[in-house]
Amino acid sequence: MTTATAPSPTSTAPTPHQVWKRARGLLIALLILVIAGVTFAAVRSGTNYGHLDPRSADAKGSRAAAELLKARGISVTVATTLDEATIAAGPDTTLLVTGPNLLTPAQQRRLHEATTASTGRTVLIAPGPAAASRLSPGVRTEPHRPVSPLPPSCAFPAARSAGTADMGGVRYTAPESTATACYPSDGTPSLLILKGRGDSDTVLLGSPDFLHNERLDQQGNASLALQLLGSRPHLVWYLPSLADPSATSDDGSPDNNDNGNDTNGGGNGGEASGEESDFLDLIPSGWLWGTLQLTLAAVLAAIWRGRRLGPLVVERLPVSIRASESAEGRAGLYRKANARDRAAESLRAAARTRIARLAGVTAREAHTSDVLLPAVSARTTTGDDLSTLLFGPAPADDAALVLLAEHLDALE
Repeated sequence: MTTATAPSPTSTAPTPHQVWKRARGLLIALLILVIAGVTFAAVRSGTNYGHLDPRSADAKGSRAAAELLKARGISVTVATTLDEATIAAGPDTTLLVTGPNLLTPAQQRRLHEATTASTGRTVLIAPGPAAASRLSPGVRTEPHRPVSPLPPSCAFPAARSAGTADMGGVRYTAPESTATACYPSDGTPSLLILKGRGDSDTVLLGSPDFLHNERLDQQGNASLALQLLGSRPHLVWYLPSLADPSATSDDGSPDNNDNGNDTNGGGNGGEASGEESDFLDLIPSGWLWGTLQLTLAAVLAAIWRGRRLGPLVVERLPVSIRASESAEGRAGLYRKANARDRAAESLRAAARTRIARLAGVTAREAHTSDVLLPAVSARTTTGDDLSTLLFGPAPADDAALVLLAEHLDALE
């Protein structure tokens, strides 16, 4: 007496080798992406500075102006906190504030007190209405105008010596008759000099464009920059930052609502452009590059997964299906969809292919009526219309479809 053992079921789970073959391409692409990102970050880590930064050689940086000042014997010191800027301010120092709108109201008042007591020169880049009222009381701002080459139209020696320069942006007016107004745009100056105590003065600039590397060699921009920033032996280049501890310890928030006169970007010295900030300008450049790399990786992954890089692999089915069952299943689908036209064409195409071999017609010409019909007519004596039978229209009902199948069988 023998006991029959049931056959062990066939496992359809992928083997570790198959899993590795499927995933190795994606892992290699991911490794290349990580290596490229680390390399790119390492290359840029030492040179990624913001707008108006004297260390930046980018188009919107100001390294060219800083190097020219150093060549003339001016010491240039970069300050990133309010404490550094106020401590360095003095009678023989020019304090350049690149982003006064980034300062909180308390920071602005504190900076004004320090610059008033220093008797040096203070240069403010595009302060908005709120910042101008605190850093230079009494000054009124006018709406922004595009930057363009403008003549000085004033008696200020530095402006007259520089001549035409790329000015414009925010415009300023002061009630004091002692204020010097230069580079008017639509009749309102975009450069304003306010006299202070002793030899001190405050310079308000409507736009920083003439300090950018890409514009410094145009018009009289270089001359104006050297004379405004090089009047004292020391220059403190203050780059306000939201990371300054004094910004969180003081009350208030940065003046970023100065009617479009806020600074574009944060970090080390955002550019005080006097224009409305775009949403992309508020995103750090590292995030933009990261998003671009992830998008490229997703596209490459989609291309890799969307196309077949080799021949089709025959998959072993867990069960075997008889041909008759497959034919009945397809016929049922055709009938459910009322697709007599597809069913009739399938029957006719199969019949034409088989009859062509019997009539000596090639497989390529089996479905060409001008070739197949004469060959079949020469070998049959049937009275059926061969053209209608083999290439006719779709049957009108199920009975006509069954009759078509019978006539095709009879002809074959």
